[in-house]
Amino acid sequence: MNARAFTPPLSEQVQEYSTRFDMCDVFVQRNNNRTQAQQMASWPKRIKEARARGVTEGGMSIASNAWGSNWTGEFTLEQRMRVFDRMYRMWADAGITVKRVGLADAMSWNMPHQVERQLAAIKERWPSINDFNLHLHNGRGTALASVYAALRLQTSIGGMAGCPYCGNGRAAMMIATEDLMHMLEEMGISTGVDLYKPVEVVWLAEEIVGHSLYGFVSKAGPRPRYDRLYPMDMPRIETLEQAKHFILGPKAYEGAPSPWKTPITSYQRPDSLVK
Repeated sequence: MNARAFTPPLSEQVQEYSTRFDMCDVFVQRNNNRTQAQQMASWPKRIKEARARGVTEGGMSIASNAWGSNWTGEFTLEQRMRVFDRMYRMWADAGITVKRVGLADAMSWNMPHQVERQLAAIKERWPSINDFNLHLHNGRGTALASVYAALRLQTSIGGMAGCPYCGNGRAAMMIATEDLMHMLEEMGISTGVDLYKPVEVVWLAEEIVGHSLYGFVSKAGPRPRYDRLYPMDMPRIETLEQAKHFILGPKAYEGAPSPWKTPITSYQRPDSLVK
């Protein structure tokens, strides 16, 4: 957030150096108690420190409001590229190659087509950049779709996040980790994670914070496979608590009404035909 965050003892092991900028001067004052001018004035010192430490690779980021602001409106691709160009030239003048770019969106203005255009523009302009980090909040429901533009994402369990300085509070949620993992797995991109385990973590987190979190897979479960397919004769499922049967089993819906008088069987479920 500022120079203090990069000084010992809190960040003794930090080896990466980046310059950062907020597109919205209102938000940076609300969130960091600084102005855009103060942010830019800090760049030379940051780059000088990196050079003194022998750093050979630098980074640049647009923080918190890359695509737009609830206080000042939308920002264009051209505006962002002008900021990146200024930062890139300062790193280059110091003899340090920029390898990393970050784009953050605390106010949930991201749109998939704009994310795609932005990443393509950076890659075309500076082919040496190969590390993209997107911090996308999901307050308006578009962040998951933006995954198609970049898969290196920051997420949070159950979408647990918020921003008291952008005017949306908890509504400025992030993508739920379990939702992202589920989508990637279904796209054939292995995460190496048992998708039911993050759901249990979400349920524990909900107990701790005392309210329901914002993901979807934690409520409806992953798409069931094989031995996880639902029992065909389960009763009517009405509540979110009953819907937890995908982990808790029949005890989750114990006592729920069942309108089926005879067992349901189907050729599509051979297991139901075996007696």
